[in-house]
Amino acid sequence: MKKTLFLILSSLLLCYGCQTMDNGVKKGWKLVWNDEFNGNKIDETMWSKVPRSTPDWKNYMSDWDSLYAVESGNLVLWGVQNISQTNDSVPFLTGGIWGMGKKSFGLGRLEICAKLDQAQGFWPAIWLLPEIPNRIWPQGGEIDIMEHLNFDTIVYQTIHSPFTMNQQIKNKPQSSGTTICYADQCNVFAVERYCDSIVFFVNDQRTFGYYRNDSLGDQQFPFSDHPFYLILSAQLGGSWVGAVNAEHLPVAMYIDWVRFYEPEN
Repeated sequence: MKKTLFLILSSLLLCYGCQTMDNGVKKGWKLVWNDEFNGNKIDETMWSKVPRSTPDWKNYMSDWDSLYAVESGNLVLWGVQNISQTNDSVPFLTGGIWGMGKKSFGLGRLEICAKLDQAQGFWPAIWLLPEIPNRIWPQGGEIDIMEHLNFDTIVYQTIHSPFTMNQQIKNKPQSSGTTICYADQCNVFAVERYCDSIVFFVNDQRTFGYYRNDSLGDQQFPFSDHPFYLILSAQLGGSWVGAVNAEHLPVAMYIDWVRFYEPEN
């Protein structure tokens, strides 16, 4: 209990600092939508809790209220050992929200200010999936704005598509990149989506871009013809991140704000 309280207080203070340094003004862009998480609950007109399913990242998703908090201007999503939910047989429980069917984004710049705890087996992610009915992954593409593993000092930013997954062409053009992430503070993770490119940023520093090449076929860049919805997930375990060390729990990801911009002109 003391560890949980300490994590909440220290991380919320750090995220609050991120919020006060940035009022949402971005040169060349106009702010058209944002969620600053200034209330006391998740806005259910914009977000839903992610349901459990078979993919690695959904293995331990739960709608248990204690995994979710909106307080002191932050959304907090927890990953915990399952001790109290005796009717649920999984060893861990995680919180995640998404905008599927409620809020999606077209071309423009999406920013998320977040702080991430670290633990063996903790896999927080901020990512986008296409709002396409009855799609089969990776149809329509996937844009991973940020993924963090364990105690890494870097985050991963990646795009997935039928071109990179079904055809396994990931380096021509390069479909992923890594960059430094500061574990003791909020970081601003961003993606700019254009009709012919996707450009990634961390703390306003460009990390890499993925560009459309029509000569490679229509599956190489399926990112400009439909909106995408955002997923914020505090994931535990899986084939990529590895086994979970229960002694490192609880852990959380703290979301200070989400902001979406369109070009001023």
